[in-house]
Amino acid sequence: MHPMLIQPQIDPIAIQLGPLAVHWYGITYLVAFALFYVLATLRLRHEPFASVTQPAPWRRADIEDMLFWGVFGVIVGGRLGYCLFYKPGYYAVHPLEVFYIWQGGMSFHGGMLGVIVTAMAWARVRGRPWLQVADLVAPCMPLGLGSGRIGNFINGELWGRVADPSLPWAMVFRDAGDAPRHPSQIYQFLLEGVVLFVLLWLYARRPRRMGQVSGAFFVGYGAQRFIAEYFREPDAFLGLRALGLSQGQWLSIPMIVAGIGLWWWASRRSAPEAGPRRG
Repeated sequence: MHPMLIQPQIDPIAIQLGPLAVHWYGITYLVAFALFYVLATLRLRHEPFASVTQPAPWRRADIEDMLFWGVFGVIVGGRLGYCLFYKPGYYAVHPLEVFYIWQGGMSFHGGMLGVIVTAMAWARVRGRPWLQVADLVAPCMPLGLGSGRIGNFINGELWGRVADPSLPWAMVFRDAGDAPRHPSQIYQFLLEGVVLFVLLWLYARRPRRMGQVSGAFFVGYGAQRFIAEYFREPDAFLGLRALGLSQGQWLSIPMIVAGIGLWWWASRRSAPEAGPRRG
């Protein structure tokens, strides 16, 4: 046995200015968007983006415009995904509560679908191949996802399953009782955030065939999420599903399959888009 770690009780409201309350979770979203902007700007130095001339060269203004579309996709897709994937019956009876985003309830898988739809729409409007857009975006996402997991940890939500008390970093989450648990939010921050970012960024720095970076993201995130779900407490209203897998694991399997298929298709479709490397 060891002295038990206690999840720090942090006020979810970071700043209170009269009736205006700024939550830490909202700040982590802003951090995620800022990280995306910085990383996507750096991606413009990589191939093929540094050499693209048609329909126009890639510019920082494109990143700013894409970010605006992406924020919309994340929020709308994340909320609708949560309502449809996790509580369809409840929101069918209480449809107006779909818009109560201040009550919480966002789904990464829904947010991802929202980003895909807005990326496809943006690519169509700008006349760019949407897989090229997706390849630019993919390596810029993991650190933003990791930022969101820090927000979950600060809020003391989405905690892990009960752990062996001898585990040095087992932690008691007060709202989850007195049992020591895995700090699964930190696991996800490390796996889906830091590790996935490093692997994807290194992979994407070399010229790849269009669609391969996106395929690698789907495989990498799906696999990391599938692993992390073994340490995360399933939502009480869902529990474990068929074969003892959680809802998050079942939603990750199609991602992995789609990623493998996209990567394989891209590898047979065209040669890498190459050009003089910068930075």
